[in-house]
Amino acid sequence: MSAVQAMTARPVLIGLDWGTTAMRGYLFDARGEVIDSRASSDGIMRLPQAGGFDAAFEAACGQWLESTPDLPVIAAGMVGSAQGWREAPYVDTPADACALVAGIVRVTTARGVCLHIVPGVIERSELPNVMRGEETQIVGALASDAIAGAARTLVGLPGTHAKWAVVRGERIESFHTFMTGELYAALRDHTILGRTMAEPAAPDTQAFLRGVTVAKHAHRAGLLATIFSTRTLGLTGSLATEQQPDYLSGLLIGHELAGLASLLESRGAALASEAPRLIGSAALCERYRLALAEFGCVHASVVEAAAENGLWRIATQAGLVERHATASGR
Repeated sequence: MSAVQAMTARPVLIGLDWGTTAMRGYLFDARGEVIDSRASSDGIMRLPQAGGFDAAFEAACGQWLESTPDLPVIAAGMVGSAQGWREAPYVDTPADACALVAGIVRVTTARGVCLHIVPGVIERSELPNVMRGEETQIVGALASDAIAGAARTLVGLPGTHAKWAVVRGERIESFHTFMTGELYAALRDHTILGRTMAEPAAPDTQAFLRGVTVAKHAHRAGLLATIFSTRTLGLTGSLATEQQPDYLSGLLIGHELAGLASLLESRGAALASEAPRLIGSAALCERYRLALAEFGCVHASVVEAAAENGLWRIATQAGLVERHATASGR
């Protein structure tokens, strides 16, 4: 290995994607490549109040820091919330990487390491919206060239609280939150709808798309007028018990996309003409891609490694790693 290769292969940064129920750590080399990673269930709401954050940090990063004690550390997500390690106040929209860097908050760990926490983003309006963690993923999507130049792009982040952000150039201009994933879990586990459901051996795409179609054509009836069909279609023999979970999933995602279509229309845009970038798990993004196609939106694509790229890019812009060491496209 040459001297240059040895220099670029050494660790230069630790990045943490630290959410409510889980935490993922990344060890970066000087090219911005992930050379090691850690995953744990030490989300912020699963930690004891006394010493919990330090213990979780040590479990994830202690070995890396023993080998390279002076590594800078950056973290994004709910670790910066009011319930997190140290609150990082929200940055107002429109927000770009520069605004996020300016809002970084620092906390010193028991080991004496300075942890740099990326702030979330808030859109202030009559019905405010907030995000924590997603802003870093969006910056990562921009860094990977998945979103080009000054173009206006729709970015979707499916999950427990799905986010849809309008990004123009480098700036998050506006966004909306849909509690689709959490509502699905609540309806399935805590209402009568779950009583007639059985876990399918494999995802049922036909049942899922049936739910999407019902939501698409519900017009003004809305979600509350259609979700009971998950039970009634089963009672009348039109939907097998194993099909009901996927049908309900399609119904909720379909209503989410119908709501998104209406919001875009109110701003002079059309969902069918968008080419959304999707950030999330491969399986969930594929569900959204299928559902979007039912709404005539057939050019959705998936952005990979958004969190890693975002942590690296913000750390670089904050001066935690040298700019000339960054990888191409980051």
